[in-house]
Amino acid sequence: MSRSVLYSSSPLLASKTPVWRSKLIVAGIALAFAGLAGRAAYVQVIGNDFFQRQGQVRFARTLELPANRGRILDRNGLLLATSVPAPSIWAIPEDVDANRAQLAELARLLEMPLADLNKKLADEDKTFVWIKRQVDEPIAQKIHALGIKGIYQRKAYKRQYPEGETAAHVVGFTNVEDRGQEGIELAFNKELAGKPGSRRVIKDRLGRVVEDVGEQVPPVEGQDIQLSLDSKVQFFAYQKLRDAVIARKAKAGSVVVLDTITGEVLALANYPSYVPGNRRNLTGEQLRNRALTDTFEPGSTMKPITVAMALEAGRIKPQTLIDTGPGRFALGGFTISDTHNYGTLTVEGVIQKSSNVGALKIAQKMSPHEMWDTYTALGYGQKPQIQFPGAVTGRLRPWRNWRPVEQATMSYGYGLSASLFQMAHSYTAFAHDGQIIPVTMLKSSEPAVGVKVFSAENARAVRKMLQMAAAPGGTGPLAQTVGYSVGGKSGTAHKQVGKGYASNKYRAWFTGMAPIENPRIIVAVMIDEPSDGKYFGGVAAAPVFSEVVQQTLRMMGVQPDMSVKPQIVFSPVEESF
Repeated sequence: MSRSVLYSSSPLLASKTPVWRSKLIVAGIALAFAGLAGRAAYVQVIGNDFFQRQGQVRFARTLELPANRGRILDRNGLLLATSVPAPSIWAIPEDVDANRAQLAELARLLEMPLADLNKKLADEDKTFVWIKRQVDEPIAQKIHALGIKGIYQRKAYKRQYPEGETAAHVVGFTNVEDRGQEGIELAFNKELAGKPGSRRVIKDRLGRVVEDVGEQVPPVEGQDIQLSLDSKVQFFAYQKLRDAVIARKAKAGSVVVLDTITGEVLALANYPSYVPGNRRNLTGEQLRNRALTDTFEPGSTMKPITVAMALEAGRIKPQTLIDTGPGRFALGGFTISDTHNYGTLTVEGVIQKSSNVGALKIAQKMSPHEMWDTYTALGYGQKPQIQFPGAVTGRLRPWRNWRPVEQATMSYGYGLSASLFQMAHSYTAFAHDGQIIPVTMLKSSEPAVGVKVFSAENARAVRKMLQMAAAPGGTGPLAQTVGYSVGGKSGTAHKQVGKGYASNKYRAWFTGMAPIENPRIIVAVMIDEPSDGKYFGGVAAAPVFSEVVQQTLRMMGVQPDMSVKPQIVFSPVEESF
């Protein structure tokens, strides 16, 4: 049986509660609700913009959608550079949760010491740290399979260079941010890079995307760049250059191959080189594009230009006799010498025998102004107009400052400087019937429009002299090829050391063209510091010219213009320098 409770008999329940207490409690509750309502109004209405911005700062992110970098192709569409997926690995150190075995496997996959990995993850205050940039896709998949909390991946690309060291100085390379640093990668970075897109998202505290907000802007893919380079010609030219540098125990070398119709650069190689995809322990010696950046005194390769300008001025003819005896000429306190006393030579003979005395006597028939104008018209003393970074100007002093002895030495290539590329370019005036044509690194199917420097008759006359210089009795018979007629000029010069010349350091080169009656290509070769005792251009550089010419013309499908006979090796005439 239940007992009834008598509230009136309980002292606690029977006590009277003051009215003000209940009112105070109700008022407190009402005030709290009012405060909450006010705060809500402030957050939702008055301070809405501020809190929206703070939320976006903390959780909204704009993710960059990388554009795929354009490819670099050779003239035949073969790949010289392309992008492949290469995710970058990053972490939030404070969130990483992995046992020692997982970390050891991660370090192994990333090919880095475990101590280095632990060091990157040691600072738990960091909310972001790169572990390794651009890892191969299969490795990235294995890392993902480890399932380590706090380790993430970001989509990225890296460049691959199928031709490796062969075309490194032309193609160049990009940095880890995929921006061009050298070569074509740098020169056409804007076109190749394209334009990245964007994606606006909301992320949680762990960096995970939980919601897309706004419209996605798709990336604009980079353009492909097709070069004039022929990868087969480039590969062969590089191989023969490398072999010659090693055989001659030389410091370095360069070779340039130009198309005489379109002005396209078919090959541009340097040795030593480097592998663009593996640039560890690189030096400036390897990176330097010597054909464009190194300048030197051209030596005897300038003699055909001296003769051409005198022919154009009407001061001489090919059969004009020049007295070079007794093989020496005193001028301004200096004595200019030939290696032999050639006596009286025709102008053709001056080029064939490479006589310094003959060249300076021809130069004396002209004014410094006339010579300077021709040098300038041929591109000396000017930066080459080519779509490539790093091309240098060379040195050509104003003609008003020339002393008689300087005018004389310039006639055979001392007192001015140029790059191998400039030298090859200037010879287009002989190959293109007196017109110097613009050169290009991009593929072109249209014949180049040149600027007249010499008459076609005088250009053909000089080509004949170049043929004689590369024939038996000249300084470059080792430039002869099987099936194709050639013409060219060798050069040898002491290297400058400070304000003087080194007695035992030389540069050797050969610049010429083929077939000689209707030139299709120009090839220029430079060997820097041959030290095996064979330092003349006709011995060190001419054989490379011969091999490159023969192989290039065959690849281009140019028909032989002379009977194919076994090559006869002649001893070249020693050139004066």
